[in-house]
Amino acid sequence: MTDLLRLATAGSVDDGKSTLVGRLLYDTKSVLADQMEAVERATQGGGDPDLSLLVDGLRSEREQGITIDVAYRYFATPNRSFVLADTPGHVQYTRNTVTGASTAALAVLLVDARAGIVEQTRRHVAVMGLLRVPRLVLAVNKMDLVDHDENTYWRIAKEFFGLTEALGYADEDVVAIPLSAKKGDNVVLPSENTPWYEGPTLLEHLESVPVAGADHSAPLRFPVQYVVRPRTESHPDYRGYAGLIAAGTVRAGDEVTVLPDGQRTRVEGIDTFDGELDAAHDGQSVVLRLADDLGIARGAVIAAPGAPEPVTEFDATLAWLHEKPLKPGARLLLKHGTRTVQAIVGAVTHRLDTETLTLDEDPGELAINDMGQVSLTVSEPLPLDDYDVVAATGSFLLVDPQAGDTLGAGLVGRPLVTRPLDLPETDDQ
Repeated sequence: MTDLLRLATAGSVDDGKSTLVGRLLYDTKSVLADQMEAVERATQGGGDPDLSLLVDGLRSEREQGITIDVAYRYFATPNRSFVLADTPGHVQYTRNTVTGASTAALAVLLVDARAGIVEQTRRHVAVMGLLRVPRLVLAVNKMDLVDHDENTYWRIAKEFFGLTEALGYADEDVVAIPLSAKKGDNVVLPSENTPWYEGPTLLEHLESVPVAGADHSAPLRFPVQYVVRPRTESHPDYRGYAGLIAAGTVRAGDEVTVLPDGQRTRVEGIDTFDGELDAAHDGQSVVLRLADDLGIARGAVIAAPGAPEPVTEFDATLAWLHEKPLKPGARLLLKHGTRTVQAIVGAVTHRLDTETLTLDEDPGELAINDMGQVSLTVSEPLPLDDYDVVAATGSFLLVDPQAGDTLGAGLVGRPLVTRPLDLPETDDQ
């Protein structure tokens, strides 16, 4: 069985992202014959098929030049299977990039070789760094429109490497590939037009990049979704706690702490629809039976001993996703795991300048697509972890209490930048 790579794409409008994804689907033979026939019919002026139509889906949104949702594409080669989160390019939909990148093990960021690194590129890199997407690929697209100029490629690549270094990426986790999605150069097959490039094609890199195996070593975090009390004749005293294991491994007999109250108990059994288990790990939905009859309700977290003390005041890094700015004093709802509490924004302490990757102090507010650092006070104690330790309990959403819209995505203990931006010289290689 081949392994699976989850990846996301991001880029500005007209960088050729839809064409690149279409090229990958077409060249890996992941397109049905009737889909290809529809693309050939819709291609204006005849000639080579417009592969971007495979992604845009022949929808009316294409007329606006933007795609307005996160579309998931599935394709496979003999070596690996792929799930690709195809996110919109328009600046208005940066929030969709956050969604697409949240589960990705690799991100492909496109730039137009004629335009180079632009503000939206910087914003996308910052999102990927903030969400700890492990690996990045810079796809310098439309190289055919700059005569496959090597100096143009290196100038863009070196600026990109400066951005990723400032965000804490190691050299081996970032690659740059010169390509032409429209012509197929260095997408699946090596191009004769870039003899100066000796690296892999995009597909070769996607097939060979290491995919981390399941890591169940994190401390147990089990947000309780539902209390199970069937009250049947065969199980008159049954009480279990259902949910999805967010992190770690749980075994029958383990000592656990129930948060936020801090009660200690032991796991008596692990039940599933298919029967009882000796152990279960993150990603599995189970019912835990505990040795003691405790007052546990939805929203509690069953955790390994040693979990951080629940808090009502904390600082966090926030990606603001709504048109209405976030200002101090805002009263919102905060969703953490299976629990929702009231929250007040105490201060907006910093905002990320995406041009320089420096922090503006005391900006006063966060506008749509801004990333910044805020202080929050919540109505009930929350069992928060640092995002780098346990992502599931180190992240949260801010929600509009009236409309129910998601307003922002927050991370605990995750710095926006690791050092000031120091772009390299670009007048030589």
